[in-house]
Amino acid sequence: MQFSKIFKNIPVDNFGLGLLLRSKQIKRMISSYVGENAEFERQFLSGELEVELTPQGTLAERIRAGGAGVPAFYTSTGYGTLVQEGGSPIKYNKDGSVAIASKPREVREFNGQHFILEEAITGDFALVKAWKADRAGNVIFRKSARNFNLPMCKAAGTTVVEVEEIVDVGSFAPEDIHIPKIYVHRLIKGEKYEKRIERLSLRKEGEGKAKSGKPGDDVRERIIKRAALEFEDGISGQDLIVPDEKCVDEV
Repeated sequence: MQFSKIFKNIPVDNFGLGLLLRSKQIKRMISSYVGENAEFERQFLSGELEVELTPQGTLAERIRAGGAGVPAFYTSTGYGTLVQEGGSPIKYNKDGSVAIASKPREVREFNGQHFILEEAITGDFALVKAWKADRAGNVIFRKSARNFNLPMCKAAGTTVVEVEEIVDVGSFAPEDIHIPKIYVHRLIKGEKYEKRIERLSLRKEGEGKAKSGKPGDDVRERIIKRAALEFEDGISGQDLIVPDEKCVDEV
């Protein structure tokens, strides 16, 4: 049996979704980041796997819209790119030609700005990892685990939640519940948990930023520092590389 999976990425080869990928049980991935999974890359380029790339914010909103019963919505993200124009490869033939390409998006203008139409996403099943649940099925996530998991629970026909602890009904204050029981159809208490990290970089307090030791590190650092010069007070974005360099005042 093959599945269409909706996930932000497949991070490692031999763990989690990587196991389904290796056994060729995934037909299509709807994702925003393919990571550095070598098997994922091999299957996609050889025509064994369909990949629908979607900007991460758009992916989250497509899932949220599906859970809210909204069939489609407009967003400015992706306008003027292959997301809007279509033609992005979803599946290759074995000879490297494109077997399936993405379709163009409908475009409309609101207040002088262009937006593209994105359709909502729903699924038959959602497999979700949470922190705690009570015996009725009310669920609490821990810290940043709420980001994709919360809308996933609402967008699926059947939601299966695995938790680390199950407590008695009444243990949670109503305002602490992230997912009420009406969205949880199956509840499992797991036995062990492991979070594999795709690329682990460690540094001790007081040391400089850890480097991978790969060719190009120095060039990338120069690019980051030059990009940091464009920052002004009030600008914010994803906390990935540039904010960590703290190089606005140092350069």
